[in-house]
Amino acid sequence: MQEYENLKKLVAEIEADISKAEGGNKAAGTRVRKQMQMIKQATQVVRNRILEIRAVE
Repeated sequence: MQEYENLKKLVAEIEADISKAEGGNKAAGTRVRKQMQMIKQATQVVRNRILEIRAVE
């Protein structure tokens, strides 16, 4: 499922910024918050896609 692959990609991309944010980098913290919002939206897309698949069956 392409939607899930996109979600995994977003999670992988945020890893470096999380480490930087833990170290006190404020700009990285801002990027993490923005990326987390994108992840939230991507999870909703996956949820909706699963519901669509379930409705077809």
